[in-house]
Amino acid sequence: MDRRQEILEAAAKSFSLFGYKATTMDQVAKIANVGKGTIYTFFANKEELFNAIVLKMIEEMRAASDAATVEGASFEQNAHARLMQMLKFRETHQLYAKLIDEGKELRTPAVIEVLAEIENEIVSYIKSKIERSIEKGELKPCDSELIAYLLFKSYMALVIDWGKTHEDEELSEERIAGLLRSTIFTSLLA
Repeated sequence: MDRRQEILEAAAKSFSLFGYKATTMDQVAKIANVGKGTIYTFFANKEELFNAIVLKMIEEMRAASDAATVEGASFEQNAHARLMQMLKFRETHQLYAKLIDEGKELRTPAVIEVLAEIENEIVSYIKSKIERSIEKGELKPCDSELIAYLLFKSYMALVIDWGKTHEDEELSEERIAGLLRSTIFTSLLA
């Protein structure tokens, strides 16, 4: 493994454990077992290092979502599988979960900005899948960005937010799929 990759892994570990605000370049250097100057040969500052890690995390999330795709399945089935996988990734990926916590608790501006960028990347990813399905004739022409945003926020609300206010009534994946099938997806199908 090369030095840059070692630094990225050490930084990801530090950001995952301590969050953005509490992570220092000294900590990263210590975890990577390199001098602090070595980090600066690859990354100008903490923000640049952080952004490199977040980009890698976004790539991992896309790969996990793509892996949930079932060849030959309908747009609706694959959209559901991909979105559920993204939300599972969001909840189980240590760095992503730490960023969400830090964004809520400390309102760190750099973290809030990165979380917004991650959301934009997710919506862009969903939009590209919608546009491909429109081209294939599976979906009616629509405002793909608006529909992508609506799908993402609907899944977020049903999978994550619902349980916060309805502790005794968790929604099953089947119920979520059925609800969205009878509302959003039905209106999209060609």
